[in-house]
Amino acid sequence: MLKLHNTLTGKTEEFISIEPNKVGMYNCGPTVYDHAHIGNLRSYVMASIIRRTLSYLGYEVNQVMNITDVGIGGDNDEGEDKIIRGLKREGKEISIIAMKELTDHYTDAFRVDLERLNIDVPTTLPRASEHIPQDIELIKTLLKKEFAYTTSDGVYFDTSKDKHYGKLGGHTLDGNREARIESTSEKKNPKDFALWKLNSRVGFESPWGTGFPGWHIECSAMSHQYLGTHFDIHTGGIDLAPIHHNNEIAQSENAFNKPYVNYWVHNAFVNIESGKMAKSTGNFITLTTLIEKNILPLSYRYWLLQARYSTPVNFSFEALESAEHAYLKLLLTVRSYPENGTVNERYKDRFTSFIEDDLDTPQVLALIWELVKDVSINPEIKRATILEFDKVLGLNLEYATIPTTLISIEDLPINIRELISQRESARKNKDFATSDAIRDQILELGFIVKDKPEGPQISRV
Repeated sequence: MLKLHNTLTGKTEEFISIEPNKVGMYNCGPTVYDHAHIGNLRSYVMASIIRRTLSYLGYEVNQVMNITDVGIGGDNDEGEDKIIRGLKREGKEISIIAMKELTDHYTDAFRVDLERLNIDVPTTLPRASEHIPQDIELIKTLLKKEFAYTTSDGVYFDTSKDKHYGKLGGHTLDGNREARIESTSEKKNPKDFALWKLNSRVGFESPWGTGFPGWHIECSAMSHQYLGTHFDIHTGGIDLAPIHHNNEIAQSENAFNKPYVNYWVHNAFVNIESGKMAKSTGNFITLTTLIEKNILPLSYRYWLLQARYSTPVNFSFEALESAEHAYLKLLLTVRSYPENGTVNERYKDRFTSFIEDDLDTPQVLALIWELVKDVSINPEIKRATILEFDKVLGLNLEYATIPTTLISIEDLPINIRELISQRESARKNKDFATSDAIRDQILELGFIVKDKPEGPQISRV
């Protein structure tokens, strides 16, 4: 039975879907004013593992991930809109047309990052700019129910009207957490947040004037549009829990008078030596940076899976290079095994127990290497079993491109030729333990052996 750590209750709980065998899941997507950094991408890898796990366990998953291409973003309603900040950074005019050009570019870049990390495109990838009418209707509902009020600069949610405000993670109004901004003259409470912000220069038309929806109302409106008023799972980075996700809960539950989400799942930060990775401070590394250093993007996915999603990780290029070595070795090992094997049920049962235990990917990776070393299992069974696990891990072990070069046996160093000869003798004698050990030795020396009917095929890594 699948268990997930639920930020709402602070407990690891058995997952029970609202509708049998179906799951509605919303993932907070990127604000597309710049490239996503590798810390951002951890959230989407986590969402990928959750979706793959649910599908593996037999659920039909409706996955929605938003694209924030308009709206007042971040934790500070008084701060500058991120999209406008991006326009200024790139020397573009401040207009709706320029906003679309900028966000189209970075949305395309985000899609490329998803593909590079073997992250399945969500069932629906809605853009905030295409859901302004839904935002407006939700704000009207909150105003009618007196959970919102108007000021000279927009519309705000009245947090004092919600006695449960801040319940996600225990950030209640009577707690010790200080307000994120100082109260303005028109705000009733410091923690009240914008539902609509007026902008005299550029924006969308609304009953309250030209402007933009708040960042929080967009997610409530889009999740309602595609998943209904009550759904199963909502994910995002842990930094979103105190403000953004609590604001989503407040808006949605007070607008529709029912629970919003049953399970809130948050990933921890990716830290670098100078602290938390963040675009706002310019302290970040992109996937393109890794590629320029000749690091495979899927090596980063492997590195992330070495820790639980809820554990903070400290990034370094040395750690990533070590993970890449392990990932390449696994790729080469799996490719060297013959095909047409069957899945080992004993290992499969252990895999299922690990992945059902709050997505324990570190244990799954350890299990794979245990299987690789298990001389009692035939190579074709190892291949089939590892590829079964990869349905969840998403490391693309069967199809990922390996940076190798084919080489003829005559052109190999003498020591490699001798090892290949010894391995062929072991295979003819059905001494698979010796055969596997020699193959691993050849891998360590930078070569992969793939068994073909016409004889061994050798590639240089």
